[in-house]
Amino acid sequence: MKKQYHPKKIENYVQKFWHKNKTFQVIEDTKKEKYYCLPMLPYPSGKLHIGHVRNYTISDVISRYHRMLGKNVLQPMGWDAFGLPAEEAAIQNNTAPSNWTKNNIEYMKKQLQSLGFSYDWSREITTCQPEYYKWEQWFFIKLYEKKLVYKKKSFVNWCSYDNTVLANEQVVNGRCWRCHGRIKFKKISQWFLKIRNYAESLYQDLKKLIHWPENVKNMQKNWIGRTKGFEITLNIFKCDKKIQVFTDRLDLIMEVTHIVISTYHEISTDLYKENKKIKTFINNYNNLSPEESEQLKYDGIKTEIFAVHPLTEQKIPIWISNFILKEYGTHSMFSIPENNEHHSNFAAKHKLTITNIITILNKNQYTHHTDYIEKKDTVLHSKKLNNLHTQKNTEKIKHILIKKNIIKKKIHYKLQDWCISRQRFWGAPIPMAQLKNGETIPIPKNHLPVLLPEININIDSLKNKIQPDVKWTNVFINNQEAIRETDTFDTFMESSWYYARYTCPHFHEGMIDPKSSKYWLPVDQYVGGIEHAIMHLIYFRFYHKLLRDFKLVSFDEPVKHLLCQGMVLAETFYQIKKNGAKKWLNTSLVLKKRNAQGKIVQSYDQTGKEVIYAGMMKMSKSKNNGIDPELIIKKYGADAIRLFIMFAAPIESSLEWQESGLKGTYRFLNKLWILIFNYVDIKNTHIKMNFNSLNEKQIKLRYQLHKTIQKVSDDMGRRKTFNTAISEIMKLVNEINNAPIETEQDKSIMKESLTCIIKMLYPFTPHFCFVTWQYFNENNSIDEESWPIFDETILLKTYKIIVIQINGKKRDTMKVDKDLTEKEIFLRAKKQIKITQYLKNVTIKKTIYISNKIINFVC
Repeated sequence: MKKQYHPKKIENYVQKFWHKNKTFQVIEDTKKEKYYCLPMLPYPSGKLHIGHVRNYTISDVISRYHRMLGKNVLQPMGWDAFGLPAEEAAIQNNTAPSNWTKNNIEYMKKQLQSLGFSYDWSREITTCQPEYYKWEQWFFIKLYEKKLVYKKKSFVNWCSYDNTVLANEQVVNGRCWRCHGRIKFKKISQWFLKIRNYAESLYQDLKKLIHWPENVKNMQKNWIGRTKGFEITLNIFKCDKKIQVFTDRLDLIMEVTHIVISTYHEISTDLYKENKKIKTFINNYNNLSPEESEQLKYDGIKTEIFAVHPLTEQKIPIWISNFILKEYGTHSMFSIPENNEHHSNFAAKHKLTITNIITILNKNQYTHHTDYIEKKDTVLHSKKLNNLHTQKNTEKIKHILIKKNIIKKKIHYKLQDWCISRQRFWGAPIPMAQLKNGETIPIPKNHLPVLLPEININIDSLKNKIQPDVKWTNVFINNQEAIRETDTFDTFMESSWYYARYTCPHFHEGMIDPKSSKYWLPVDQYVGGIEHAIMHLIYFRFYHKLLRDFKLVSFDEPVKHLLCQGMVLAETFYQIKKNGAKKWLNTSLVLKKRNAQGKIVQSYDQTGKEVIYAGMMKMSKSKNNGIDPELIIKKYGADAIRLFIMFAAPIESSLEWQESGLKGTYRFLNKLWILIFNYVDIKNTHIKMNFNSLNEKQIKLRYQLHKTIQKVSDDMGRRKTFNTAISEIMKLVNEINNAPIETEQDKSIMKESLTCIIKMLYPFTPHFCFVTWQYFNENNSIDEESWPIFDETILLKTYKIIVIQINGKKRDTMKVDKDLTEKEIFLRAKKQIKITQYLKNVTIKKTIYISNKIINFVC
C-alpha cells in the first residue's frame, strides 16, 4: 500500500483483476438465494452523461450490498440499440447506422467499465443484433396467430420532423417526446398490439406492486384511465343508424342536455366527407399546437344530427368536440353539465342551456324522476334531483333500458391499442408480407430472422429517410410473389422483454429458457428514471403478461421493487443573441464570482461579457450544461464520483451537481487512506479483547462502531437511504481518527473499526476498498467478504452517565456499565484524562457519590 492515494492507478489495477477473474459472472445456483438487480439499459448515444452515472451507480451499490449478504446476484448490462438517433446520425455522417451504433457501444462500454460497475458482461445484449430481434419477430407471429395483433388504417400521431408514427404515450402536450416537434394527425395503415385487452389486468395488478412508488402507480392508473359505466344504444332522429353513448352516471340520464363525440367518431368521419365546416374544424383541430390546443380545449361544432333520448324520446343534439377522447377514452358521451366540470365548461363556452330536457308540467306531482319514466309523464325540476342519486334509482332505470335491450355494462379506458409500426429503416423488421391478391401473411418461421437489408451509404440527405432496396422488399413465400412489410417495430418492443432475455442470452432453442427464467425472475430491483413511469413501464408490464400467457415466464408482474432516481441538475448559463434567442454556454467557459455562501453573484464569458445565470437545471445537451464523466474520473477517480452521487441527495430527489461537493468526497477518501496507512502496526494484531477491562473511550468507540453497522445496514437494506448511510460512516471515521492507539486493546478496536468501515464503504467505493482490504488481508479479496454484523449485546447494554465534579464544579462526564461497583466507578473516574489533570499534585480529602448521578472529589 502506497502512502499517497492515487485513484487512477488503483482503479486500473482493480478493474483488470475483475476482468481477468470474471468476478461478477454468475450462473444459476439453487443453493443460494438469487437477487436480480437491473438498471434500465442505455441507448448508445455516444457518451455517458452524469444521469447515466447516477442510475448505474445506484444499481451497482445495491448489487454489491446484496452480494455481501451472500446472495447470488445478477446485474447485467446491454444496449437499446435501434432508433431514430442512429439513423439520423448515419444520414448526417454518410455512414451505416450499424457502424455508428457499434462504435458508440464500444466507447460507452469502456466508460462503464472505468466506473467499476459489477456487471456480468457475459450476458451483454445488443437489441439490433439478429440473434436478439429474431425472437421478437417470432413472438410477434405468435401474437398474430392468436389475433392479438392487427393492421388497420387509422388516424395516428405523425411527427413531421422524424417522418414516423408515434404511440399516444410518445406524445407529450401535443409534441413529439423526442424532438418536441408539433404532432399532426394522419390516416395510414399501421400495426397494433391489443394492449387494451390487458387494460383491466394492468390496472388491477397495480395492487400487487407493493414495493413500487405510489406516484408511479398513480401515473399508470391515470394513463390507463379506467371508468366504469354503461353503454346505451340510441336511435338517430329520422335515420336508420344508431349511436352508442357512454355514461358513468345512469341515475342522471334525465339531466342530459347534449351528446359529445370525438373527431374520430364514425359520425365525425362521415360528416368530414359531406360538411365543409366540419371538415375545416377537424382539420384545424388536428393541426393545433399544444398551446392552441389548450386554449381551445373545449372547442366544438354542432352537427345537424340528433339522437333520440331512450326514455323521453326527446331530441338530443350531437356536438363534435376536441376533448372527449382524451378525457374519457371513449368516442361518445352523454353531457351532464351539472355533474361534470369538463361538460360544464363546454356548455358554458357554447352558451348551451344547462337544464333538464323534460318540460316541467307539474312540480308537485312526482317525488322521483323514475316515477315519470314508469308513467311516461313529467319529472321534478333538475335542482330537486339531488336526492335521487341512489342505487335504487339507477337500478330502476337500468331495468327499463334492459327491457328495451339497449344497455350493457361497460368499462372504458383512456389507454389505446399500442401502435407499433415505425416508418424508419433502423429498427427490427416487422415479419409480415402482402401477397399480390392483397392478403397479408407472416414470414415463415423457418425464414427468421428477417434481416435488415444492405443499404447504399450514398444517402440522399433531402429524403431524410433510408429506404429499403426493391430487391429486399420483393420476396417469394410458398412460391408466391409477395412484398415485405417495410415498417419496423417501435423500439419500445425491444426494451419490453430484454430483462427476460438477460436470464438466457445464449439460449438458441427458444425466446426464453424456462429453467433460467424461473430461477432469476421476477426482477428483484429495477432502477431507472421517473420519466419512464408511463411509456416504458406500461409496455414492460404488458409484454410480461403476454409472455406469461404464452407460458414463457411465470408470475404476473416482471418487477418486485422499483426505484426511480431523481434528475441531475447543473449550473446553467446563457446570453441573449441579436435575434432574441438564448445562447446556452458551457459552464467551463464561464467565469463565476461567488459570495461567501458559494452562490453565484456575477458571471462572465472569456471576453468579459456578462452572462446570465439561469440557475440549477436538468443536465442536457440543449442547455449545454452537461458534465463529462471522463474528465471527472481523470481528476478525482471513479470512487469519488460514485461516493458523491450517492451522498449528495436522497436517490428519489434531484441532485445538484457541485464540484465542491465532489472535492469533499475526494478529501474524505484521502483522509481515510492516510488513516489506514498510518496504522501499520495493527495489521498483525490478533489479540482477543478483554471486554470487561475496556476503558471508557474504548467502550464508547466499540458502541459507536456497532451502532453505525446497525444504522448503515438498515439504511442500505430496508430504507435505501444511501446518503444517510454514508454520513454515518463518515462520522465513525471522524471518531476513530481521534482515537488513541496505545495499548493492544486500542489496536484491536482500531483494526475491527477499519475493517468494518472498509466493508461498509465497499458498495460505494469498490476500488478503494479492494486495495485497502488487501492491506489488512493479503490472501483474501473483499469481493468475497460478507457484510459486517453488529453485536446486539453491545447495543443492548445499558449504561449510566456519571457527572464528575471537582470541589462541586462539573469537570467531565463518563459512561459506565450499570453493573460496575461504586469502587470501580471511583477508580475509573480518577483515570479520566481531564480529571487526572485536575487531581495532579493535590490531595483528595473526601469523595461524595450520589448513586448513578454524580461523583464529587473534594480536594
